Amino acid sequence: MSERSERTTNRCGPVLLGVRHHGPGSARAVRAALEQCTPDAVLIEGPPEADALVPLAAQEGMRPPVALLAHVQDDPGRAAFWPLAEFSPEWVAMRWALERGVPVRFIDLPAAHSLAMREEGEAAGGGTADGNPAAGAEADGEKRGAGKGDADGAHTGGPVAAADGPGGQETGAEAEVRVDPVRVLAEAAGYDDPERWWEDVVEHRAGRAGAGSGPAPGADALAPFAALAEAMGALRETYGDGGHDRDPVREAHMRLRLRAARREFGDGIAVVCGAWHVPALTHRTTVTADRQLLKGLPKAKVAVTWVPWTHRRLSRHSGYGAGIASPGWYGHLFSAPDRPVARWLTKVAGLLREEDYAVSSAHVIEAVRLAEGLATVRGRPLAGLTELDDAVRAVMGDGSDAPSSLIHDRLVVGDVLGEVPDDAPAVPLQRDIARSQRTLRLKPEALERELELDLRKETDAGRSRLLHRLRLLGVPWGEPTRSRGSTGTFRETWRLRWEPELSVRVAEAGIWGTTVLSAATAKAASEATGAATLAEVTALAERCLLAELPDALPVVMRALSDRAALDADVGHLAQALPALVRSVRYGDVRGTDAAVLREVAMGLAERVFVGLPPACAGLDADGAAEMRGHLDATHQAVGLLGQPETGQPTGRQTGPGRLRARWAGVLRAVSERDAVPGLIRGRSARLLLDEGELGDGGAERLMGLALSPGTPPTDAAGWIEGFVGGGAGGDGGMLLVHDERLLALVDGWLTGVPDAAFTDVLPLLRRTFAEYEGGVRRTLGELIRRGPSSPSHRQAGDAPDAAAPGFGPGLDRDRAAAVLPTLRMLLGIGAHGFDDEPTDEPNDEPTDGLNSGLSGGPHDDQRATARPADDLTGART
Repeated sequence: MSERSERTTNRCGPVLLGVRHHGPGSARAVRAALEQCTPDAVLIEGPPEADALVPLAAQEGMRPPVALLAHVQDDPGRAAFWPLAEFSPEWVAMRWALERGVPVRFIDLPAAHSLAMREEGEAAGGGTADGNPAAGAEADGEKRGAGKGDADGAHTGGPVAAADGPGGQETGAEAEVRVDPVRVLAEAAGYDDPERWWEDVVEHRAGRAGAGSGPAPGADALAPFAALAEAMGALRETYGDGGHDRDPVREAHMRLRLRAARREFGDGIAVVCGAWHVPALTHRTTVTADRQLLKGLPKAKVAVTWVPWTHRRLSRHSGYGAGIASPGWYGHLFSAPDRPVARWLTKVAGLLREEDYAVSSAHVIEAVRLAEGLATVRGRPLAGLTELDDAVRAVMGDGSDAPSSLIHDRLVVGDVLGEVPDDAPAVPLQRDIARSQRTLRLKPEALERELELDLRKETDAGRSRLLHRLRLLGVPWGEPTRSRGSTGTFRETWRLRWEPELSVRVAEAGIWGTTVLSAATAKAASEATGAATLAEVTALAERCLLAELPDALPVVMRALSDRAALDADVGHLAQALPALVRSVRYGDVRGTDAAVLREVAMGLAERVFVGLPPACAGLDADGAAEMRGHLDATHQAVGLLGQPETGQPTGRQTGPGRLRARWAGVLRAVSERDAVPGLIRGRSARLLLDEGELGDGGAERLMGLALSPGTPPTDAAGWIEGFVGGGAGGDGGMLLVHDERLLALVDGWLTGVPDAAFTDVLPLLRRTFAEYEGGVRRTLGELIRRGPSSPSHRQAGDAPDAAAPGFGPGLDRDRAAAVLPTLRMLLGIGAHGFDDEPTDEPNDEPTDGLNSGLSGGPHDDQRATARPADDLTGART
């Protein structure tokens, strides 16, 4: 009989390895215990449906962090995750067994039951907080069907291997009844921080020698697990199931699976589970009693697969997170071969140098000394994150906290994204997305990044289509954002970040089709049929064009035509028009036939033109403010729609020209109708002025009428707000700065407002002028204080330059001459003109173009002789 068989024969039962999920200390202890025991089979806390997926963990393409994903097949939104990191004890046990050909079985409650139980609400809170990855995912699922509750397997609480116990992350009534075993043990040891106790007792003591360290020669690798099991037994005797109602059911199923494994493999079995469950697994019960607990459980048909996970998700207590405060630090403790403190601070120094911090090797040496000294003073076996942060702040950050947030985000947590093999089970839609990502060289990453796309390039256009289609399917891998470099229609900027729960969104979207194109088309057609408002349909039409869904567009257009024909509300029509016009514009940019859209948009615009003037009459203040927004949106839409198409002649007699002329007539009618609130009349007048539709004196005439003594002051103040307001679509007050005639009209009206009405007008004017920048307000104040402009001091015989209407007395030569030296330098013009060397005959020298432009006139000869030849200012004396 072999030595291994002898050991197996002499065992009195399976080896129970109670662990803290996602604990590097527990992971090292599990590896050492397995090396010592060499079991014939390894049982792991997890969903039994994943047994067939275990071999994938040995493939080269599998790189943690990863997670087991289980979802109900006919309702993918009901899903659960079991996250596993490189330093998770379950992952270490699984890899150890696969490397040696040892069978692996999962023994927790099947996902078919746990997901169905959550749906029926039979397990309030979603399970235990014992730290097992399964319950953590089941109970800790995000808003998409996952219940709120324990961080079972996902939380950071729980003793060495027992950290599986309730994680202390619940709130409210649940937190009051659930027991956190780590906190209880920490308090018994005199610690007020359970995490600090756990690190001092387990992680840091085990991490001092490095990742490759095992127990001391001759030491029993099972001793820590025996001590932990004893502690958990005492806690279970005192607290029972600790307030975790699902635990008895889960533990009954574990015992049944353990019995089945013993019949198959004998007693040579190692069980890796949350330490909180160890006393329950050793408790003697009958098979009948355990089966009775499982009798009548609801069941659902589920699918299970591997999906990538991230360190950032591991660090979250809510959603699909795992509740580990420092996954990057834990990964470092697990993988560092030796001197973890020095190696960590070397990483920190590298990161800070990448961010242009002046950090040298001397800084690293001093920081290591300080961190180790602080650990000694504080009685810790190894410097923890607190000591390391203090050392970095003092030595590398010169007392500043600025580097700390960077280090926490990039190293303590990190943006590591796991990978799964291509042959892992997946819905067809997921496989199509993966193919598209490879074809378009668009790799999903956990780190948020910006992507600039040029739609004239085939690859970038394909990326844009994929991102828009995924957004339509409810998979927001990318979010469009404003481009910092260009505002052209051929440019798009996206902010990308792949989150693990997007895998659930993909599974949900799989009901619409097997490819991204077919799924997006089917969903768009369904949304068009069920849209409640005209604006929803027009927005959907825009999204269909951006995503290039030609088969969905006819369905959307029929719904759009039907909605537009039945909707008589001008506000709804005006709200829908901008999106529709943008659709026409993007259709032109992307080479899509948008003729049908243009026809609908033109008809919609005509209906807005007809209904807008009467709709603007008799509105209160809130209604006028809302209608002003519709007015601005319609004006912008008409500007886009009124642009001539490629190859089409320009002019007011063309289709686009007639549309703009028709809109100008609507604005003129609104601006002159007394029943329309002053805010809308003023805005209409301003839009006409900007478009050049008001002749000479047209703006002054309208302003004079609006500010006449017979107009109520509040209505006049509203007119001013609409005409020169600094809000959306305004010019920030620059019109009043440059047109002193309009400023004089406002000033004259304001000085004539009666005292009784001034208090009513003041808030409106404050709101208008408060939107101006500080420099504009100061300039307006100076203009008002100075009063009407007077011509600059001129020499006798100098005729004033012609003044532009409303813009002062003409050219100010002194101010213009002040910029000439800088202008010559920018243009490369020498002091004596364009030639490098001046001529000997000053009178024959070509006149400097800049000076001649300022000094031309009948007295040029006199000024040339009276002023030195090298006088470049052109200023009067």
